[in-house]
Amino acid sequence: MITDPVANFLTIIRNAASNRKETVNVTYSKLKLAIADILKKEGFLESVQIDKTAKPVARLILTLKFTGKTNNTTEPAVHSIKRISKPGRRVYVDHQRIPRPLRGNGTVIISTSSGLVTGKEAFSKHMGGEVICEVW
Repeated sequence: MITDPVANFLTIIRNAASNRKETVNVTYSKLKLAIADILKKEGFLESVQIDKTAKPVARLILTLKFTGKTNNTTEPAVHSIKRISKPGRRVYVDHQRIPRPLRGNGTVIISTSSGLVTGKEAFSKHMGGEVICEVW
């Protein structure tokens, strides 16, 4: 049994990016779908699809995005993805203390009372919440 499904989800994406896999399949949940949608909107994923025909549970099919060439290999858009708030240690911030990974070049995902949003959206709406993860 997995005690932290979000950390497992982020680890699958991190490993797929480092091994330059184009697609990954993960079990479906509303939280994972919301995180994947934000990653797609921010340019880290190419596409997000739901496969409801998979048995016994639905699956998310994520297509990773790759950028320019370095030494004849394509670079993954996800260089690092890190879980911040964990089941044993939750991390909450107000809108003034929202982390800015790589001085604003990365993305932080925050769980607010309005759902999952990026750090920039939370800051502009003056909303704080639980810091889920940071990506760059």
